[in-house]
Amino acid sequence: MKGNIFSFEEFSVYDGPGIRTSVFLKGCPLSCSWCHNPEGQSSRVQIVRSPNGCIHCGNCEKYAELTPTGAVFTKKSMESCPKGLLRECGELYTPQEAVERILKNAKLLKRVGGVTFSGGEPLYQSEFLFECLELLKGELHTAVQTSGFCSERVFKKALELSEYFLFDIKLVDPEEHLYHTGATNEVILNNFSLLCESKRDFTVRIPLIPGVTDTEKNLTSICELLKKHVIDNAEILPYNIMAGGKYKMLLREYKPLFDDTAKVEFHPEIFRSYGIKAKIL
Repeated sequence: MKGNIFSFEEFSVYDGPGIRTSVFLKGCPLSCSWCHNPEGQSSRVQIVRSPNGCIHCGNCEKYAELTPTGAVFTKKSMESCPKGLLRECGELYTPQEAVERILKNAKLLKRVGGVTFSGGEPLYQSEFLFECLELLKGELHTAVQTSGFCSERVFKKALELSEYFLFDIKLVDPEEHLYHTGATNEVILNNFSLLCESKRDFTVRIPLIPGVTDTEKNLTSICELLKKHVIDNAEILPYNIMAGGKYKMLLREYKPLFDDTAKVEFHPEIFRSYGIKAKIL
């Protein structure tokens, strides 16, 4: 068994308690129009181009391949770049290899943090993830950052193996969720209920997207959901106006289904009215 990982980020302080190594797995079943990590959407190894130092010679695009989903860089594109700006994104690891790399900082992480698996959607590569979590049991504190979009069977297994969860709540209305992410949220809300009923520690994360998730209607619905489950805190992830820049790395055009130049509204008064402490990251 091998998993596809596109990044190991060491000494992260925003992906769970303490200082952590964050492991980003490729592949995601959702298609959020505001996705900040387009290189994490596909489960395949991809070739990406760095924008820094490009002389716009056109060689890489000349050798790009046209696919049903658009143009993609090829090995020949990578070889033709005079500045060496193209690289493979995603590397295959066995669970043992991934854990060995994670544990190189075990002395520090055991004392002050742990490891967080993110993505993409880490539960999209569930069998690989579960094997890593099994190997890390008793070695490091483990966390999973997830959209919750997976089968109940997979989520229950994750609850058994991971000690901590960072759970995204984007939109409560199912039709709006379908429009903006490509999927309804029934399975997400069901898995969120399972998480709340479990004895696992977790943090709710709310991405603020202008005109989409930051509306009074949606934030009120989220607060009502949190109150129902007796949750009194959440982390807020502001929209990154630079998100679209990464798409050019993959020869893709950023096409958000919202006005990405609009100002994000936080509405702290809504959270206060429900007794929820909202921390902006």
